[in-house]
Amino acid sequence: MIMRISVAIIGLILIGFIFWWFFGKRDVQAKAANVVSDNQKIAIEVKGGYSPEKIILQQGVPATLNFTRSDSSSCLDHVIFPDFGINQELPQGKAEQIKIDTSKPGEYSWQCGMNMFHGTLIVK
Repeated sequence: MIMRISVAIIGLILIGFIFWWFFGKRDVQAKAANVVSDNQKIAIEVKGGYSPEKIILQQGVPATLNFTRSDSSSCLDHVIFPDFGINQELPQGKAEQIKIDTSKPGEYSWQCGMNMFHGTLIVK
């Protein structure tokens, strides 16, 4: 009887942890791009997700996102920007430049090829 109660309690704790891991609110790192010579650039590390996850760009200034993937997961070997029609392969260990149209303000999302990891792009 004690064994069954212990297993049930451990199971509930694990379910709670899984729920927190996938649905809990996390602090998202936001970073504004550096503007140099009328061009915005920002480096994004791809390792178990995206860092930073939230990018802030200035409207009307050409922007380049430099994704560098160090994660060997096939899930992260592409980055997709649905609003811009971009589906870019990210070779491992190499910086891949993606040019972004900043003519319209708004909040745009990006995701990995399996839609498991996400990021947000804010143009203002």
